Amino acid sequence: MKIEHPAPMQWQFSRRAEQLQSSVIREILKVTMRPEITSFAGGLPSPATFPVERMREAFDAVLSRQGSVALQYGPSDGYAPLREWVADHLSTDGVRILPEQVLMTSGSQQALDLLAKVLIDQGSKVLVETPSYLGALQAFSVYEPEFVSVPTDDGGLLPETVAPIAQGARLLYALPNFQNPTGRTLSVERRLALVETCARLGLPLIEDDPYGALSYRGEPLPKMLGMNPHGVIYMGSFSKVLTPGIRLGYVVAPVPLVRKLEQAKQAADLHTSQLTQMVVHEVVKDGFLTQHIPTIRALYADRCQVMLSAMDEFFPKSATWTRPEGGMFIWVTLPKHIDSMKLLEEAIAQHVAFVPGTSFYANVPETNTLRLSFVTVPPERIRDGVEKLGRLIAAKA
Repeated sequence: MKIEHPAPMQWQFSRRAEQLQSSVIREILKVTMRPEITSFAGGLPSPATFPVERMREAFDAVLSRQGSVALQYGPSDGYAPLREWVADHLSTDGVRILPEQVLMTSGSQQALDLLAKVLIDQGSKVLVETPSYLGALQAFSVYEPEFVSVPTDDGGLLPETVAPIAQGARLLYALPNFQNPTGRTLSVERRLALVETCARLGLPLIEDDPYGALSYRGEPLPKMLGMNPHGVIYMGSFSKVLTPGIRLGYVVAPVPLVRKLEQAKQAADLHTSQLTQMVVHEVVKDGFLTQHIPTIRALYADRCQVMLSAMDEFFPKSATWTRPEGGMFIWVTLPKHIDSMKLLEEAIAQHVAFVPGTSFYANVPETNTLRLSFVTVPPERIRDGVEKLGRLIAAKA
């Protein structure tokens, strides 16, 4: 029986829900779905790198051999053979990572949410880079921390600035490799200094490393996890080296923290897809990534160079930008008087899109910054889009 003429429902949202905001990038992507738009906005891996046939074979193999297991509920901490693979993959001659330290997650974004859930209270001090990854700021913001911005320069985070601002902090969040949004890489010397500082202060250090394998030179720098496995929380993902559609990431931490994260995950989704984990293990177990990742590096390195060359040619000298050695992003700093949000409106009218830099700041934004991503755009469109954007900037410079 249907109720006639029900009164409009008056939803009473929680205070936390009232503070939620949409991702600026996701909103921009709605516009950039139009085929005429050359989009430098989304941090999306290139579909040209997706190993579709290898994934199909893996799905067939898993479903034909272990279909009833793959389609069943799984353990909250993850599929044991894949956790063992992750542990072996991250172990070095000096540091052995145990499978018990690995928790599989539904993308590394879930790892951020779980870490925030178990480490952050309302008003907790949280240290983040300036600028920092928007997705992390979103995940942490739900739990109402007090963000403290750690200064950076062209070499990334400045370790010597941490101690004076770290008292009472719950964690420091950093992306040392080809950082999102800047593309900067932290040197070995700075990694050691940062790890030593955090260890001395008893400050948990989150090392978010989705891009570490994407070094154009093919030689990733040492992980901070290997410098102090007792104080560094490592986050990894299969999104950038296989495909983001599988939504599979992982977090590596000391066992007491992993157990708390596992409890929080049980409340969130019980477990990450057993089928997905088994398929990914089938793909990676015999060394597939050692052949596959170099093809991604080569494609991204080529498109990065195309964009940098076009910027050298078409951008005014009053603008500056990073020159990444890996990853997916270039960070642009414009003259102080140019507002990148207003520039975006003009750029979209010219069928070009990017991400304004303001969303990547936890506290005081720099409105004259923007992020460019080059990996999904063919070289000829990169050059055309950069030329259009350069003309718009030059007109304001």
